[in-house]
Amino acid sequence: MKTRIAIAALLAATALQFPAFPESVSAPGTADVEFARNTLEEILRIRTVKGFEQTESMANLLAAKFKAAGFDDSDIDIPTIEIDGETVAGIVVRYPGKAGSQKKPIALIAHMDVVDATSGWQTDPFVPVEKDGYLYARGSVDNKAGVALLTSTFIRLKEQGFEPDRDLIIAFSGDEETGMKSTRMLTAHPWVKGAEYALNADAGVGSVDPAGGNPSYSIQSAEKTFATFHITATNRGGHSASPRPDNALFDIADAIQAIRALRFPVGFNEISRQMATDLAASEGGEFAAAINTLLESPDDKAARDTVLASSVETHFLYTTCAPTMMSAGTAENALPQSAQLTVNCRILPGTSVASVQQTLANAINNPDIQIELQGSPLESPVSPINEPLFASLLNALHAIHPGAPLKPSMSSGGTEGREYRSAGIPTYGAGALTLVRPDDFRAHGIDERVPLKSYDDQLVYWDVLLKDLAGGDMK
Repeated sequence: MKTRIAIAALLAATALQFPAFPESVSAPGTADVEFARNTLEEILRIRTVKGFEQTESMANLLAAKFKAAGFDDSDIDIPTIEIDGETVAGIVVRYPGKAGSQKKPIALIAHMDVVDATSGWQTDPFVPVEKDGYLYARGSVDNKAGVALLTSTFIRLKEQGFEPDRDLIIAFSGDEETGMKSTRMLTAHPWVKGAEYALNADAGVGSVDPAGGNPSYSIQSAEKTFATFHITATNRGGHSASPRPDNALFDIADAIQAIRALRFPVGFNEISRQMATDLAASEGGEFAAAINTLLESPDDKAARDTVLASSVETHFLYTTCAPTMMSAGTAENALPQSAQLTVNCRILPGTSVASVQQTLANAINNPDIQIELQGSPLESPVSPINEPLFASLLNALHAIHPGAPLKPSMSSGGTEGREYRSAGIPTYGAGALTLVRPDDFRAHGIDERVPLKSYDDQLVYWDVLLKDLAGGDMK
């Protein structure tokens, strides 16, 4: 309870003082913004999609920029890994801290790869176009804006002679969207693996209304585990002219109904408890009363039913499993000999994948149905609340949005933060992308775009944040 009260008080604070930095280290100016935008446009033109083998080209382009700014060759590494016959690259850049510093490094992470673009775009998705205050291109939000912002901030501070009081480490991966094998490679990199924590530019987001009011921002501190199961029913089959009560599709239909009725228990961790508390405060009424009941008695069925009946997003409270795909049969006039259902689960941190598989088996209750886990899902822990870090994040946020609240969050989607957490590096989604309109977030979608005002603001945000976290002096 003390921790919950402390973090609530911290994140509600709106009058933190900005740290004092050497006067010669000025805030980003027009030339810095232009450089950051040009960098973003350059990398958006590189089609870093799986199968195009372009991540190494992008890494080399970034390396050239770092070298031109004064980073030594010995502080730049471009490790590669072979994945499905393709060379996938990452890039790791060390910004050396003061000699003799005993402070652990801070890792700053993002990913260079993007998903491919389908038809339907208004413009060529790999030719950035500026229109109405937005920059349109695949990867403009996910996640090349983060790459360009961190790159530009490192370069600007280096050129101004800023010397941090600890090493700062950039680690950009090359296959976050398709497997994260390069991410795992980077978590084991000698410059990265000893980090005190990592800040993920691919997570953490905020919103304001069109008039610029009601700002709200989140720090991603945990992620659900992503796990997929294949549920298969088999049967002797036969001719459709002679149907029988036993049918593989009937068995799968029963399994679907069982999954539909399945309710995983409500569970809280340090982050989701704070999320629930904040949600109750913002919603009020019967919903708030139900949330507060669950906070004290997670097994209260009436309170859970009230929460489920509302339109408020509350999936962070429990594990979910949803049927997503189905296949069966070989001909329209033949009873199927097999039918398969794909079920995707998003599992609360601290809940094992094996226990979810057993819960599915118990719910379906059919020994003739096979439930097979696909792949090797990664279970990652919750990153602990780090009050000094959260204060610095709030400080940086207030440089661009004075008074904005900042709340910890747990996401149902996946980022490479889970790989870092699993490797023992606490990771926090620390991006500050600001969404204004309901359809602003178009990651993986048609006409993906980044609001340029938000992009420019984040240059200030990262500047303030890194100076605050790494202190330092001018050389």
